[in-house]
Amino acid sequence: MGQNDLMGTAEDFADQFLRVTKQYLPHVARLCLISTFLEDGIRMWFQWSEQRDYIDSTWSCGYLLASSFVLLNLLGQLTGCILVLSRNFVQYACFGLFGIIALQTVAYSILWDLKFLMRNLALGGGLLLLLAESRSEGKSMFAGVPTMRESSPRQYMQLGGRVLLVLMFMTLLHFDASFFSILQNIVGTALMILVAIGFKTKLAALTLVVWLFAINVYFNAFWTIPVYKPMHDFLKYDFFQTMSVIGGLLLVVALGPGGVSMDEKKKEW
Repeated sequence: MGQNDLMGTAEDFADQFLRVTKQYLPHVARLCLISTFLEDGIRMWFQWSEQRDYIDSTWSCGYLLASSFVLLNLLGQLTGCILVLSRNFVQYACFGLFGIIALQTVAYSILWDLKFLMRNLALGGGLLLLLAESRSEGKSMFAGVPTMRESSPRQYMQLGGRVLLVLMFMTLLHFDASFFSILQNIVGTALMILVAIGFKTKLAALTLVVWLFAINVYFNAFWTIPVYKPMHDFLKYDFFQTMSVIGGLLLVVALGPGGVSMDEKKKEW
């Protein structure tokens, strides 16, 4: 009974948090979600020469094509961020940012690095949730018209987004015998499964937000590293990519798990 009381208290807290923040949470979620694209687009401007030379030396594509690649990344990411934050042409912005992820995955050979590939897929999951949110806003124009409970494309986007988001946490698992690592792996895996299957989704996602934010601030504190050291850029990239996944989880908290979830099925039982 004590365990049920504890779970009930935690769910009440999550519901109260959502009621208090429901007007601001989607905006914070979108800002977190696009933060890695915003940071990377700005970095393309300030590190234009380094990025161009890297692409040229890696692919031997020449000065013009390498410069075009950097320009496409810069404009594509910054334009997508502006459209998402202004709530204009969000679906087109999401497709454009999907394209940027795919382009960078190939150009920077992320395809062969499992850890970075999983993080890019998790980032894509966040964009899927943003795409689902933008589709839900369009439904308001048909207010009062009888419709199906939820459109299939949107609910499957939410399912895909949830499943892809948890890939971020698989990269944080530590395979050593220390008590803290074992406990972290067990708790983290349980929360990942809950979010993926959509059970106690808002509470699990909110817990993951707190956990991931704490890990991010502790392990990716790029501001403690001198700017001239390569580790500064590496940690900065990691920090903002993690913030984007946090944004995706906040969208799960704000929107709920969608139709393809245990939480939704429980309403029919």
